[in-house]
Amino acid sequence: MNPPEKKRKNMFEQTFKNIDDILYKDAGADSELDYIEQTSWVLFLRYLDELENEKADEAALEGKKYQYILDEQFRWPNWAMPKTADGKLDHQKAMTGPDLVQFVDYKLFPYLASFKAKSIDTPKSIEYKIGEIFSELNNKIKSGYNLREIIEMTDELPFGSSKDKHELSHLYESKIKNMGNAGRNGGQYYTPRPLIRAIIEVLNPQVGEKIYDAACGSAGFLCEAYAYMYDRMEKNTTNLKTLQENTLYGKEKKNLAYIIGVMNMILHGIEAPNIIHTNTLTENIRDIQEKDRYNVILANPPFGGKERKEVQQNFDIKTSETASLFLQHFIKSLKAGGRAGIVIKNTFLSNADNASVSLRKHLLESCNLHTILDMPAGTFLGAGVKTVVLFFTKGEPTKKIWYYQCVPGRSLGKTSPLNDDDLKEFKELQKTLADSDNSWTVDVSSINTSNYDLSVKNPNGKVEQTFRSMDEILAEMEALDEETSEILNGIKEMFS
Repeated sequence: MNPPEKKRKNMFEQTFKNIDDILYKDAGADSELDYIEQTSWVLFLRYLDELENEKADEAALEGKKYQYILDEQFRWPNWAMPKTADGKLDHQKAMTGPDLVQFVDYKLFPYLASFKAKSIDTPKSIEYKIGEIFSELNNKIKSGYNLREIIEMTDELPFGSSKDKHELSHLYESKIKNMGNAGRNGGQYYTPRPLIRAIIEVLNPQVGEKIYDAACGSAGFLCEAYAYMYDRMEKNTTNLKTLQENTLYGKEKKNLAYIIGVMNMILHGIEAPNIIHTNTLTENIRDIQEKDRYNVILANPPFGGKERKEVQQNFDIKTSETASLFLQHFIKSLKAGGRAGIVIKNTFLSNADNASVSLRKHLLESCNLHTILDMPAGTFLGAGVKTVVLFFTKGEPTKKIWYYQCVPGRSLGKTSPLNDDDLKEFKELQKTLADSDNSWTVDVSSINTSNYDLSVKNPNGKVEQTFRSMDEILAEMEALDEETSEILNGIKEMFS
């Protein structure tokens, strides 16, 4: 890293740390989740101002006048950072203290939220995304003095160059990762990027294909897919427009995850992300038509979630297990010849309940499940679960499954997380499905059709140590407690 780049990185890191310190002191922000939520809306409006300025400059070069999205009083230079002629904050015009919070809560947010209704016919537009984000968000910063400091710090961040945006996107990813490391509340937001990159490399998405994640969380899969395709494609106007507008699609149920996902994609260079705020599982898979299908599906559906009876009616194989419902959705949503890489709990391979057995049978008969990647314990920090990745192609039955056991015996944790080198051998061997000490091939004809058990059983004697840390055990206990509470609440609602 050269000195200017290192200086930029240090400046960004220090600014983010300073903002977190201010939020920590504020009465309204209670956790790492709140920190990234509040940082996100301020960052978004700062980004929007930079985007509008760029478009205005482009229009001026063509002799045209640019029509700003936001009305004058709601543009960043007017409400957030009015400046004097010498470029310093104009303290006579700048709101500080209670008046700033009142303006944000009662004028700015309602105005921005109104864009959703005004742009209902153009859901792919930046205007619609503005409306959707600010319909879901609340300003939690209680002190107008703290908010003033955060605004001033954000204003100093450079957004102008691609290097600036690249550095910002990396820092934003780090904040998402910190949320995931904080425990079960944040674990849903972060899939380790080395694993995502390995999945994408195997599936090799191309410009012109449609890529989909129906449980996109912080949009890590979509951001990495964008970077993968952008780096490898011919940089012409058609390809750039296709990649920006008609390639990457996502859905997300939870408010904060949706907002983080949109912001993450924007910082990675996607101007108006095609992410829909919805519960994918409320859609009946029998209604999915060819126009709704995708070439590539990348996803890590939620672990351990439970869905009620009315949602289960949308699926052919009834189960309360969220990941199993998502897997049915993915199979149905793939085009013939479409490819998928799905992260799922390893218990899916051996669960003996009727739904799991039926789903494994359906997967083997309707798709070529060519690869199962077995991940070590601790891959998902704080989640307390062991996972596998299912790689399959739709349209032909499975004849052989190639298994790969990733770094058996490797101890993963906060100080030694999964890295790209851990998956280097997997990516190389997977190209030819070669057998090795860590990989082997199973003929489907040898699988017991009474239970379709697909468990990972390395014939080479490599057994992964599966002892878990106390933190992982406690995290799983908390997750199970939460599941039980959700089920009981559901039962109460049914009889209330």
